[in-house]
Amino acid sequence: MSGAARPIVFLSDFGIANEWVGICHVVMARIAPASRVIDLSHLVRPLDVASAALLLADSLRFTPSDSVVVAVVDPNVGEDREVVVEVESGRMLVGPDNGLLSLAWAAAGGVRSAAEIASEDVIVQPIAQSFRARDTLCPAAAHLAAGMPLDRVGPSIDPRSLMTLTIAEPETERGKIRCHVIDFNRFGNVQLNVREEHLAAAGLDAERVLSVEGIAASAVARRGETYADFASGDYGVIFDPRGWLTVVRGNPASAVEGLQVAIGDHVWISAARDAGEAA
Repeated sequence: MSGAARPIVFLSDFGIANEWVGICHVVMARIAPASRVIDLSHLVRPLDVASAALLLADSLRFTPSDSVVVAVVDPNVGEDREVVVEVESGRMLVGPDNGLLSLAWAAAGGVRSAAEIASEDVIVQPIAQSFRARDTLCPAAAHLAAGMPLDRVGPSIDPRSLMTLTIAEPETERGKIRCHVIDFNRFGNVQLNVREEHLAAAGLDAERVLSVEGIAASAVARRGETYADFASGDYGVIFDPRGWLTVVRGNPASAVEGLQVAIGDHVWISAARDAGEAA
């Protein structure tokens, strides 16, 4: 092994109530003691591959350019092959081959090369089939961070065989967007699969007051830039730090409770018929 130690960025749905994250840190520290491990998040909704994939793709540009990213959200742990994907930007992505890494490599310019984690020099024995992160994924990330070449991790694989995810685009027409809820946070803010270009495509980018219609409830929401722009209980819409249109309410009210929506629910965005309602 040669070269300076690379930083490791770690993402999972493990939570922080047990030893899983800590023991993964211990394993990586034994193999690559000079590498800094950066915890991106361990509070991804359990088994929610799509949410984790979006989080990883949205965050990748902030990670060090030489980083090794290990992501673990694996509903089929022990069944999906475990892979390393080298992207065109030079980063290494390590994780199960279930689509979790695919939005990130697309955001990074595509796949340069890929390998399956199979080397006896990498995998920690005996393997616990229910905790592959400890014995396969994190050791592979650490060895790569310490300088191991990709071809020593395991056999190369055709990038075209890798699993990919597709995030549905909203449906836009003049004056209206049909979108869906992709996430909500602990503050009750509702994240929609809408970017600035979608508002522009629907001709809603200049509208200062929008109608937000869910299946069970609706609201009139004023455009703003930050949470402080809205009085307690008032609905608003902002673009969050990751660039998604987000429905919020002035503290301490919750938009997700008020709109009665869940992840995957459809939401319709249009110009408010009576802008005075939100004045």
